[in-house]
Amino acid sequence: MDVKGPSPNVSGDTGSTDTGSSVPPARTQAQRRERTRGALIDAARVLFAEQGYAGAGREEIVERAGVTRGAMYHHFNSKEALFQAVFEVVEQELCEAIALSAMAGSDPIDQLRLGARAFLEAAATGEVRRIVLLDAPAVLPIEVRRQLSERYGLGMVREALRHADAAGRLKIGPVDALALIVMAVLHEAATAIADGDDPAAMLSVIDGLIEAISRP
Repeated sequence: MDVKGPSPNVSGDTGSTDTGSSVPPARTQAQRRERTRGALIDAARVLFAEQGYAGAGREEIVERAGVTRGAMYHHFNSKEALFQAVFEVVEQELCEAIALSAMAGSDPIDQLRLGARAFLEAAATGEVRRIVLLDAPAVLPIEVRRQLSERYGLGMVREALRHADAAGRLKIGPVDALALIVMAVLHEAATAIADGDDPAAMLSVIDGLIEAISRP
């Protein structure tokens, strides 16, 4: 696990040329590691989206990243671990995009509706479709998926419902139980879209669900 092995370019790196000794060697080493990790995630992200988890080979990933196979295993002890890192990046960006769409809403229920629609619209895009909806359930263990859902999708849905509840706009509760149901329905609808079902039909169902749990 020592990173000194695959490092012909470590001694030749010019990371300290900007300010001489003002950048400690340990810091430049950490920066190199972060660059390598980022290159692997970027490369795997493209290949997982284009070819799927099973179709993207380790050799193809390291070649695209411009690193050695040893460097990949220094940062990720398995292809599954690399996939999880890619999944988290995609999920984080997806949640940020959903939050941005929801902010255009005029009230908590409208924000919930806009966020749900943004998620379903993203389900047809390459990365979200392949990485988040089709491959993640098969690749990541269920305990890991539960933890990540809590951090991203489920956590976001719960927070939106809490805002709606605080505004007196929810018919049904408690919020924690309702969040599980809403997230499950959203995930199933998104997966159906990813599998080729009609997005308009799924959007209509989700709009109806939100209407059913809310009050004026």
